Amino acid sequence: MEKMAVTDAEVGVLAHLLRKVDFFSPLTVGQMEKILPHIRLFSYDRGETVFSQGEQGDAFYILSTGKVSVRMKNGFFSFTKTVSSLGPGSFFGEIALISDAPRGATVVCEEPCQIFVLVAADFKFVLHENPAAAEEMAKIAARRKFDSAHTK
Repeated sequence: MEKMAVTDAEVGVLAHLLRKVDFFSPLTVGQMEKILPHIRLFSYDRGETVFSQGEQGDAFYILSTGKVSVRMKNGFFSFTKTVSSLGPGSFFGEIALISDAPRGATVVCEEPCQIFVLVAADFKFVLHENPAAAEEMAKIAARRKFDSAHTK
């Protein structure tokens, strides 16, 4: 993983991607503008793990370029199973923004990737400013967690 400088063009791409993420739909334009400076861009190599199942969730990710696989292991003696493949514009790890729950899956880069990252600590201020947005985000995150639990 290598931190990259974010250009104005990439900020534009990021803003466009965030508009497509239902998780951020409750936020106003002003709140979105407060978040953008906190989002970093990282480059990952093929085969690199973004995060592992069981780790403490501490960030939200938006895939800008490349492809990742989402892998889950249901028990200590079970095999790891790929449950999803994600491409550009996909997002993952949003539960970490509102919960301290451990990661429910492992995400691995299937090819070189550029991934936008928002650390949960940088996001907390938005939740305090807009409780209605926080409540809506919690519902969306719970629905996605429920959906992923039923793909096992």
